[in-house]
Amino acid sequence: VQLQASGGGLVQAGGSLRLSCAASGSISSIDGMGWYRQPPGKQRELVATITSGGNTKYLGSVKGRFTVSRGDTKNIVVLQMNSLKPEDTAVYYCHAYIVRAIQNANYWGQGTQVTVSS
Repeated sequence: VQLQASGGGLVQAGGSLRLSCAASGSISSIDGMGWYRQPPGKQRELVATITSGGNTKYLGSVKGRFTVSRGDTKNIVVLQMNSLKPEDTAVYYCHAYIVRAIQNANYWGQGTQVTVSS
């Protein structure tokens, strides 16, 4: 599975950005997709995920502001980010996983920078 992310950039606080990620390869095997982020000087954290069944999970601080969704073709995951705050500044990574018996297979896209100015 290969992941290609797009979107990101610089926005003022209160603004919106949209991240998109397209998967290629064994996309029929993907059980879930989503986004992680790594703020400057901090560890990578889960932002939002969506399973193949449509179940979503969000980081607490983004609930109500961010929305994760799958595209019509199911190989695309979109993160709509509204009411952005300076603390949302981070490198955002697209993620996909395939559930396996012992350990899930995890795939990562290239990071895309999101910068929110105050």
